[in-house]
Amino acid sequence: MGYSSSTGEDSESDVSDSEIEEYAEKTYTQLQEGKNKVKFGEQTYRCPFCLGKKKQAYTFKDLLQHATGISVSNRKPKAKATHAALAKYMKRELGDPNGAVTAATQQAPPGGDKDEKFVWPWKGVVVNVSTVFKDGRYIGESGNRLKEQLARFCPLRVIPLWNFKGHTGSCIVEFAKDWNGFKNAMLFENFLESERLGKRDWSERRHHHKSGDVYGWVAREDDYNLSGPIGDHLRKNGDLKTVNDLTNEESRKTDKLVANLANQIEVKNRHLLELEKKYNQTTLSLNNMMEQREELFATYNAEIRKMQQLARDHSRRIIEENMTLRNELEHKRKELDDSSQRLNKMAVQNDIDKRKLEEERQRNALKNDSLDMAEKEQKKADENVLRLVEEHKREKEYALSKILQLEKQLDAKQKLELEIQQLRGQLEVMKHMGGEDDSEVKTKIDALNEELNEKVEEMEDMEALNQTLVVKERKSNDELQEARKELISGLTEMMNGRSLIGIRRMGEIDEKGFQSACRLKFPKSEVDVKAMELCSKWQEELKKPDWHPFQVISVDGKAKEVIREDDEKLAALRAELGQDAYNAVTTALLEINEYNPSGRYTIPELWNFKEGRKATLKEVIGYVLKQWKTLKRKR
Repeated sequence: MGYSSSTGEDSESDVSDSEIEEYAEKTYTQLQEGKNKVKFGEQTYRCPFCLGKKKQAYTFKDLLQHATGISVSNRKPKAKATHAALAKYMKRELGDPNGAVTAATQQAPPGGDKDEKFVWPWKGVVVNVSTVFKDGRYIGESGNRLKEQLARFCPLRVIPLWNFKGHTGSCIVEFAKDWNGFKNAMLFENFLESERLGKRDWSERRHHHKSGDVYGWVAREDDYNLSGPIGDHLRKNGDLKTVNDLTNEESRKTDKLVANLANQIEVKNRHLLELEKKYNQTTLSLNNMMEQREELFATYNAEIRKMQQLARDHSRRIIEENMTLRNELEHKRKELDDSSQRLNKMAVQNDIDKRKLEEERQRNALKNDSLDMAEKEQKKADENVLRLVEEHKREKEYALSKILQLEKQLDAKQKLELEIQQLRGQLEVMKHMGGEDDSEVKTKIDALNEELNEKVEEMEDMEALNQTLVVKERKSNDELQEARKELISGLTEMMNGRSLIGIRRMGEIDEKGFQSACRLKFPKSEVDVKAMELCSKWQEELKKPDWHPFQVISVDGKAKEVIREDDEKLAALRAELGQDAYNAVTTALLEINEYNPSGRYTIPELWNFKEGRKATLKEVIGYVLKQWKTLKRKR
């Protein structure tokens, strides 16, 4: 069925606030005549006045809430009128197939005069209750006894009416305030009328009725206005209302509740949009940070490779120079040995020659001693150089975790130390090779001293620059750690269930290791409880600072802490609960010794559960972005 453009909510209209009710009645008539279709299936409904909206299909309850909310909102008068008519049409004409209709349409009494005034809360009047005159006053049955006799009509209580003479023979029956109470009250009245014990029968037989017959009816306006105990009680404890009054009052309450809920939903939607905006800004900032980090790592790796090649070339040159110096020393030793042999042969010639030879021999001996000392110094210098090379190698391996500029300065510092050590070795050699009158040697020694001083000053400058870079590197590390802490805090609130990237508490014992042992020792119903108790017990053991079951071993020349196999507590654990429990405790020990050896409590860490390792910032941010995109698609 087509829709006319006059029913569109977005078009301008000439309806004013004073004409809303008139226009709503006109629209309600059109809905009754079928000009605007609302129901499109067993469970599918559409709003004929919101055709351009994104959501078209509603359930009965959702469409009724939509119509009621707009009818009491701050929309245009025409929109309020059309949606009020739609809500009225759904309540009166359609009805929810699942029974979810409003209280007024569901429970309002069928038939009858809805403008007839009843006493509310619903009350019944019972008269002609048997009384007995005793001790100067009338007494009758108690309210509880009468309530038991009327139990089929579910009364809340029965109140006998008294005056100065005693029991008046009349009672008031109170029913529940809702429509079920009204239904019970009408059943009470209809039953008595069927037994010819109603209000009309009482009026006819009032003066010649049978004793013991109890009459009753639902209290109405004429009863409310009576003089006497009945009227006084009704006026004091009730009001006169029609069925329409109560139906309209409940409709107003329902409409107000729906409007309040609609306003709350709108406020929460605005808040959600603000949160999404903040989340997008944070995500953009993280993306920029990750791009800068990737660029820094690429540059860092390139420079590290270049520095390693330079270090290898430098070490090779040092070794080649040492070999050359060693060969020169060996050659000079051979020359001195040959000269000493020749001098020994010439010693027999004459005394003068002997003295000369002796003097020459002494000089040669001095030179030999000098050469021996020089050779020893050279060996020490070689050993120092090799030791420094090894130290530099270890420092380079450690320096792989540093930033690019720090590596450059550290390598330059090491190079200077090697050069200074080499220069010192050469100085020692020169000092032992030359005499006091050897001017050429002294000149070389002075030049080497001057070069050595320059290298020392350069090394001191390098050390100062290196300290500055260390401070910057620590600051960068602090910022990265703060970023990890923020991610850990955010993921803790965000995560639900098991995921590839999440938070793992380092140093926390895995309960599965104890469960496998408890299955063999305890009944099935006690396995989980016993495993939890044992896990908690050993977790407390880990926190004790006096228990340190570690030993230090050397692996590839580096010191490393490992679990002592002969520890008494761990050996007893393995013997009592098996290898799985032992592995769970030792794994937690190693983690807590690595992450928090001083405090010995668990530390949250970003974790890659798929690969079983610490997660990188890149992986965590990628996972957060993926989760955000998935959540955005669902919305």
